Amino acid sequence: MEMPKATEEEKERFRRVVPSHPGVVVKPMFGNLGAFINGNMFAGLFGSTIGVKLSREDAELLESSERTVPFGPADRPMGGYTGLPEVWNEEGDGDDTRARAWAEKALAYVATLPPKEAKEPKARATKAGARGAAAK
Repeated sequence: MEMPKATEEEKERFRRVVPSHPGVVVKPMFGNLGAFINGNMFAGLFGSTIGVKLSREDAELLESSERTVPFGPADRPMGGYTGLPEVWNEEGDGDDTRARAWAEKALAYVATLPPKEAKEPKARATKAGARGAAAK
């Protein structure tokens, strides 16, 4: 599966669309970006597509009224995320405003979810340790 990488211009647009909020963290993910609140992703960038995690009602409204797209790899889109219409990528500031409004809704919804627990880092096996374990 080929993982599309966002261009610097697409990353900058994503940063403009993501709400400015003290708890929001934008970080790189596989050559793309994700926007998080309390450890939960509420918006992501996959190539040129911005995806948002919305309440069921908001997702149904957006998907029934706009030409949304799957978010993520074509063969395995991310469940629970709606890709904003690709035509919004080309239409400029007015559509950035619409994208920002949906990102705000996603932030408000995901902020109500329980915070994600930080994962304990896995101990890295050393080559010597791996050889010793294999010999047993």
